Amino acid sequence: MKSLKSHVSLITALFSILLTLQLFTGLQRVVNAYEKQLGDNYAIVVVSDQNLSLKDFTSIVPEIRAAEPISPKKMLQRLQREMHSRRINLMELELPHFYRLKLGRYTSPESIRRIGTALEHSRKIDKVETFAQQHDTVYRLLQLFKWVVIALAAVLFAVTSLLILKEMRLWQFQHRERMNIMALFGAPVWLRSAVLFRLAIVDAAVATILAAVAFAAVEHYGWVERILDLIQVRAVLFDPAKDLPVLFGVAVSLSILLASMIVMGHREEV
Repeated sequence: MKSLKSHVSLITALFSILLTLQLFTGLQRVVNAYEKQLGDNYAIVVVSDQNLSLKDFTSIVPEIRAAEPISPKKMLQRLQREMHSRRINLMELELPHFYRLKLGRYTSPESIRRIGTALEHSRKIDKVETFAQQHDTVYRLLQLFKWVVIALAAVLFAVTSLLILKEMRLWQFQHRERMNIMALFGAPVWLRSAVLFRLAIVDAAVATILAAVAFAAVEHYGWVERILDLIQVRAVLFDPAKDLPVLFGVAVSLSILLASMIVMGHREEV
């Protein structure tokens, strides 16, 4: 019964730490997907009397990825009912050129201000609108969410690691007599603790399987997808091909590391 309890306790602790790790990985993917979406949707609007190309803009700011002309026809259509069509065409010819500039990635407010200043100082450009205040608010909220996720993951990782260490120490006390008898017969440390390492590896495998099943069920029933629909983001919370080897490697490495710490601390006890 005690052995079964030790197994369950260690598996639960490992499962908790794997759950924390995968949640952090999944949330990081959501943040990256949202950041990419913001980068794709964010644009700087510039006005120029000249007909400019992407090369003209990248010569000013290398971070610019795309430059899309904005047609003035939509604005002129509002006046079409009140003014003669010929006059509309004349106004269209006299209007400056409008461009929507997109960056290679979603960047910091400081970079946006630097880009805006560089564009404003160019003689080819008459006016620049970076929507700096809106960008600054969204960027700071995104960074806050990132730090909250990191802090939560760090706290859970520390707590579950201490729980694993405690369970292994309890196992050591339960099997102290057997290990001392083996030490009297000259058994090396690794042989005395072989059961501990087997326990660590087997329980790590079981915890990994449970974590994989839990996240596969979440993906299957679409709970995360419904939540992500609220912010219109698509991200994979659990990718078995990539995440399963990582989870198993972390579980085994952590278990063996903690088991080794216990074995080294018990070396001189006879």
